[in-house]
Amino acid sequence: MGSSAFRGHGEAGLEMLAKVREETGMPIVTEVLTPADVALVGQYADVFQIGARNMQNYFLLEEVGRTDKAVLLKRGPSATIEEWLLAAEYIMAQGNKKVMLCERGIRTFETATRNTFDINAVVYAKKVSHLPVIADPSHGVGVRNLVASVGLGAVAAGADGVIIEVHHDPDKSWSDAAQALSIEMFETFQRQMESVAVAVGRGAAVPAR
Repeated sequence: MGSSAFRGHGEAGLEMLAKVREETGMPIVTEVLTPADVALVGQYADVFQIGARNMQNYFLLEEVGRTDKAVLLKRGPSATIEEWLLAAEYIMAQGNKKVMLCERGIRTFETATRNTFDINAVVYAKKVSHLPVIADPSHGVGVRNLVASVGLGAVAAGADGVIIEVHHDPDKSWSDAAQALSIEMFETFQRQMESVAVAVGRGAAVPAR
């Protein structure tokens, strides 16, 4: 993403998210970029997201660690699994134990996809950590027609949740258009995800729709 890419609306964007929460009851997860932003974002967000490039911003990790809000910690693009887990420790060392790990792909020599989604990391983190592990196949592959398949693989591997970018007109999305699913594609993915969860013993059978 270049420096000219759309970067959000600041506090006005947070107010929009709060309105959506009020109307839908859905909690807000949004990224906080600097320690100075934590107090403001915390007034609106239910969950702080630490972006991949901030995974080792220890001042930011410590600041969210001093709050009582849950934190979604994305793995850095060049971070080892151990470094990712140690970053989570920085947060928890300040008293905040409500941390979720997020695998979102790492940088490799491969150029066919945006990143290389590391399904090994999902399995490994589940084995060695007590923390929930969330998969982000949208950033993990960055290619619309691959996102759902990778997401289903993550569910089968044990991911506790999946982040999927969705837009009513994906090609016109201001951010990450290449990886955004249409609403129809997302509805199909949801049905498939439920079926995969049942198939691997991670969910109850869902009534036919």
